[in-house]
Amino acid sequence: MSYRTVFMGSSDFSVSILEELARHYPVSGVITQADKPAGRGKQLTPPPVKLKALELSLPILQPEKLKTPEVLEQLVNWQPDFIVVAAYGKILRQNILDLPRFGCINVHASYLPRWRGASPIQTAILNGDSSTGVTIMVMDAGVDTGPILSREKVLIDPDDDAITLSEKLAITGSRLLISTLEAYLSGSQKPLPQEEDGATYAAMIQKEDGYLDFSSPAEELERKVRAFIDWPGAVMDFGGQALKIRKARVIPGKGEPGVRIIIDRYPCVNTVDGKLLLLEVKPAGRNWMSGADFLRGARDW
Repeated sequence: MSYRTVFMGSSDFSVSILEELARHYPVSGVITQADKPAGRGKQLTPPPVKLKALELSLPILQPEKLKTPEVLEQLVNWQPDFIVVAAYGKILRQNILDLPRFGCINVHASYLPRWRGASPIQTAILNGDSSTGVTIMVMDAGVDTGPILSREKVLIDPDDDAITLSEKLAITGSRLLISTLEAYLSGSQKPLPQEEDGATYAAMIQKEDGYLDFSSPAEELERKVRAFIDWPGAVMDFGGQALKIRKARVIPGKGEPGVRIIIDRYPCVNTVDGKLLLLEVKPAGRNWMSGADFLRGARDW
């Protein structure tokens, strides 16, 4: 039997999941977020899922709000037996959750119930977790509280950042989704209520979260650099301008927090319990460069 589906997603994490889903099921349409201004020129930029949907010649809907009658009307016309949601970025109302006969299936980038919410990948890195995972669940009205169909753990390597970890989770999620759907749609796998023990919440990340406070521990700051590599970026003030940091390393040794020093020809900043060596940086109006190259033009470091 052939089941129709609709896909809802926006981010890079969603792309390979859409691609794998389309290999196995007829995708009637894709709902993704609207194009948004990006870069120095603030040019309208489509979400990654839109580009993949265009490549796959799939119908696309980009509503500003899901609650408009036009969205529900289009979903009804697409006649999905189930809807797959992966990092879409908006809350689904009950009328959408109730529409497909097999419900809305979410691919969530954590080992639920740990890190429910908007930023599970970044928050797992920020907290120094040794592992995270992917959970396939049937959505309910709560925030990632629905019954679980399957889940699989994924190790977090010490040098993983939000981009590399997202890629690993997307590969796992794509594979797990297809095997889970086969069992779920055939009736051989039933969703199980999600436990509340150990439930934690990953809040939405704000731009100001990227600023580094050097009165914090060095390891915490290094995790921030890795967690925020994609957005909003780890940032410190240098000469009244933002200096972005994409790669850093913790070095032991005490000093006054916030004081800038040089170690092995690289810029370094003292923290409350160690030092943060800045390996790759981006001064305002410049391209990414090594910390050593940056120092050649930063005489007042």
